[in-house]
Amino acid sequence: MVTSVNPVRGPAQPELGPSLPEGVRVRILRTAHGDRRAAAELASALTERQLTGLDPLPAQPPVLLRAYRQEVRALPDTTRRLLLLAAADQYPVDTHAFLRAVTATRLDTRPLVTAEVAGVAHATAGGIVFRDPWTRIAAYETASVTDRRAVHLLLARVLRGEGESPRRSWHRGAAALGPSRRLAAELRAAAHTARTAGDHALACALVERAAALSPEPSERARLLARAAADAWRSGDADRARRLVAATDDDALGGLLALRAGNATDAFDALLTAAVRYAQDGPGPARTDHPQHAAVHLLARATEAAIYTGDLRRCREAAAVADRLGIVPPGTLGGLAAAFEGRYDDARDLLKAAAGRCGPGGDPTLLIHSGIAALMLGDHTAAATATVRAAASARAGGDGVTVPQAMEFRAYADFWTGRPRAAEAATLEALRQAYTTGQDNGACHLQAALAMFAAVTGDEDVCRERAEAARSYALARGLGLPAALALFALAFLDLSTGRFAASAARLRALAAFGPGHGHRAIRHIATPHYVEAAVRTGDTRVARAAHADYDHWARTVRSPDDLALSARCRALLASGAEAVEHYRTALDLHASGTRDFERARTELLFGGALRRLRHRTEARDRLHSALEAFEHFGSPQCAAAARTELRVLGEPVSPVRGADDLVARLTAQQLMVARMAADGATNREIAARLLLSPRTIDHHLRGVFARLGIRSRIELVRLLGER
Repeated sequence: MVTSVNPVRGPAQPELGPSLPEGVRVRILRTAHGDRRAAAELASALTERQLTGLDPLPAQPPVLLRAYRQEVRALPDTTRRLLLLAAADQYPVDTHAFLRAVTATRLDTRPLVTAEVAGVAHATAGGIVFRDPWTRIAAYETASVTDRRAVHLLLARVLRGEGESPRRSWHRGAAALGPSRRLAAELRAAAHTARTAGDHALACALVERAAALSPEPSERARLLARAAADAWRSGDADRARRLVAATDDDALGGLLALRAGNATDAFDALLTAAVRYAQDGPGPARTDHPQHAAVHLLARATEAAIYTGDLRRCREAAAVADRLGIVPPGTLGGLAAAFEGRYDDARDLLKAAAGRCGPGGDPTLLIHSGIAALMLGDHTAAATATVRAAASARAGGDGVTVPQAMEFRAYADFWTGRPRAAEAATLEALRQAYTTGQDNGACHLQAALAMFAAVTGDEDVCRERAEAARSYALARGLGLPAALALFALAFLDLSTGRFAASAARLRALAAFGPGHGHRAIRHIATPHYVEAAVRTGDTRVARAAHADYDHWARTVRSPDDLALSARCRALLASGAEAVEHYRTALDLHASGTRDFERARTELLFGGALRRLRHRTEARDRLHSALEAFEHFGSPQCAAAARTELRVLGEPVSPVRGADDLVARLTAQQLMVARMAADGATNREIAARLLLSPRTIDHHLRGVFARLGIRSRIELVRLLGER
């Protein structure tokens, strides 16, 4: 019943300090419920491991709560009893039974006036609204055990409606005086009901209480692991970490490391857990069939291997699966085969994995289907699989999986030329990743946003996001986001004419191992590397890279990969031979989905035709490319097309819709301008976009310069006219 401040936009943001990592900052604001003092107190008490996101954050601000408890204790006993009843009805499980309890016992609610005068809480038609969550917690914690038990029993007595049995069981369990097998069993059953309904936060509370009431230590450990899994699926990563610390469940520990720790450690823990499940049966975290659990853990180990880009680990996981007689996710075998150069085997395995993308289904397997489709160059199938993965996760109350699906959806959006629309979706996924403690996924999404910014011309944003991603990734052994961020910087250099810098970055992507290159990004980068190398006149390494890329393209038969390989041959050739390769490339692009790359092929082809004095066709190709780049919102590529047309002596119209605000600003500048016009400060805008205030200030200065204005008042007036 308490309205919490949005943790991303909360007023505590300016007080947390610029050195706080973004993931920790967002989670502190969420933990503090937007309270300025609570956030500042929590931030000041962080250990080194908490600052790096490796340990769970503190759950409560002790100094603030001490002051609130004193404030509650100063109230009359009758007022405190009503506040206790309301607090027990809301914390830590919201049961909506306060008014029924008041009616059933004919409680006098007039003492609440004292609480209203003190500013602690006030009554509404729906019940009691506390000043903030910490006051509610203080009202509960200041009561005696006897009084708490009495209100829990009262609330359990009035919770008799349909679907209220899990919450009734919660209050019965909260009123228990000591261990009880019967109540523990009731709470476990109630948790199963809540979990089936997709309410993992309630399931976590119920199972955690069941653990406290269970007399057997082994059962307590198993229940705490189950509670940790529910906490994780509910999006409460810090609670999950606190709970899993009380168990020896390497599966959950590996999963948490996969999302916010070292990817190599995560791989080792997950593979160890998969072997244990397959050989010894399910451990404390799950009750699934052992083989199913082992396959699930191998899927997670595969994700860890993908993150690292480590060929040895892919081979190791595939060998373990073979030894245990487990059919692993197709992505695992496909990656291992692709990394070893066995492209025929990789194609067959990845095609089988990509085919498992029907409606419904396990979100993890759908994400793997999307990954396989991406490697095969089928971006339509990749988008379908990842969208279905997110939908399936939401339907099951598993919001923590949604940003994981978006990590790989971003590639499909990028290559099919939807950078602006994809940026908004990816930014929302980034917020979700930070909020749910998935800093590794957030790193990957930051790299994807850097890629979008490179296409849409936001150079400062591209560099800030890419450097943030690489700094984090290199410390965690995350080869995939590190390589993707490097590719974003290389693409930015390529599109702005810094060919030597671009070639140097792209050449580095041919390396392998954690934190360096990555085979999947190497395939993405090779066509651009060939272009940059040709521009600099050093094509020796580029020719070898193209040969490998061409082998892959011919094996998987992706029209877009074949088109890009033909474009590489055109760049490496000259004269009539180059023209024929360009024509082949465009014919292949017609059957593909990478419209942005088709436009880049037309740009390069137009330049080649101009140099061969084929003026008419060159003009047509360049105009077609220019129109596409303007549609995609890629100003640097559009500028390159205009430059080629001017060299041809063609009259080039000014930027389309020069009087249109959208045309004059980059995507990021437009977003910043609209927020500023709505009254948001630079710090508030920075918090919403997960950028630094310095970058926002730079963007606003750019907005003012491009629009010819000097103040926010003029900006408000200008936007109000549109």
